[in-house]
Amino acid sequence: MTPRLPAPIAAAVRPFQQFAKLQASQGILLLFSTAVALIWANSPWSHSYDALWHTEIAVAVGTHVLEKTLLHWINDGLMVVFFFVVGLEIKREILAGELASPRRAALPIAAALGGMIAPALIYLAFNYGGEGARGWGIAMATDIAFALGVLTLAGPRIPVALKVFLVAVAIVDDIGAVLVIALFYSEGVSLTALAGAAGVLVLLALMNRAGVRRPLAYGALGVALWLCFLVSGIHATVAGVLLAMTVPARSDISTERFTHKVRELLTVFDRGNGATVLGDERRQTAALGIEHAVERVGVPLIRLEHTLQPWVAFFIMPLFALANAGVALGGDLASQLRHPVSLGIIFGLVAGKQLGIMSFSLTAVKSGYAHKPASIGWGQIYGTGWLGGIGFTMALFIASLAFEGTELMATAKTAILVASAVSGVAGWTILRLLLPAVGRRQIRRSS
Repeated sequence: MTPRLPAPIAAAVRPFQQFAKLQASQGILLLFSTAVALIWANSPWSHSYDALWHTEIAVAVGTHVLEKTLLHWINDGLMVVFFFVVGLEIKREILAGELASPRRAALPIAAALGGMIAPALIYLAFNYGGEGARGWGIAMATDIAFALGVLTLAGPRIPVALKVFLVAVAIVDDIGAVLVIALFYSEGVSLTALAGAAGVLVLLALMNRAGVRRPLAYGALGVALWLCFLVSGIHATVAGVLLAMTVPARSDISTERFTHKVRELLTVFDRGNGATVLGDERRQTAALGIEHAVERVGVPLIRLEHTLQPWVAFFIMPLFALANAGVALGGDLASQLRHPVSLGIIFGLVAGKQLGIMSFSLTAVKSGYAHKPASIGWGQIYGTGWLGGIGFTMALFIASLAFEGTELMATAKTAILVASAVSGVAGWTILRLLLPAVGRRQIRRSS
């Protein structure tokens, strides 16, 4: 049995628990999509796998034509929505989450920095000056869906603080990944296109200041922003994060005014005489007023995040995995895994992530820079550091930017899958061994 939380605490953590359940489901679906991609790419019908994702699709407006393969539409188009949701999560965490307070943010920031620096250095130790040096950013990535899914599968005694820690580390890791993509995986920058993107961003910021709250308005300018980045030389997915930064994160009315208004309208609604709302004009007016009040007190950032998260979790990410995880495993697999790119990715994700997260966390706490929650132990942080080695989605994405069109792409994909599997199994095993004893101590303290 797990100890029951007091009602106020349970109410506070319930949204996060629902989020964690969603991420666990996403991890399972991603695993299924990956398995389908691998089986398909190594089946007698493997030619259809390559042919499907390299199908040319064109969008024409007058004389302007935008033509890309289906794979590029997914990686440069749909993935913008994924990065937009990541941006919304980053903004929420900075404004009101684990990154809002310097004291609370210090530990996950330190852990994430260690989890990015150590893997990148290990990768470069194998590849510096070689043909695979460009892929150093691959080993820095952490897949929050898979990592949180494995953490949830470790058992019901997982402390909420440990899940919060992992999510916060992954959010900081995502910030680092976006910066790496923007600064190091962009080529041939067009100043004209960037000027256009800057102009669109200014318009978006002015809309925010003017109190515009309609998602459609931000979506329309978001498409223009995406197009500017698409031709700028900076990867188009960065547009998703920048667009998210302009979405309003505040209510249009105060909670006190909302409560007062709704109470007044409920009183009017209760005084109605009709048996149904349809037959009572007073109740219709009151219901519309309540709906308008709810719209004004709602936060566009939260509304968009909740609306788009299921689409990202259950459509965009599985489709991305299906399109990118298919790698032919024929030939000399052992020789492929001995390639410096493979060694850099595997040792970077498997060894670098857990050593970097653990050492930077320990240093930050011992130096007084950060505070470790009392409900989680160092062993649990170490086990969670192993889960950070599940790179998958972001690692595959960066690999596509670093090695697209080269033979190293297949090598990198294979290494990412191997490293993610090893990290996930090891992290799950460590947490399963540690958590039962911790759970028993917590139960004894609560009784």
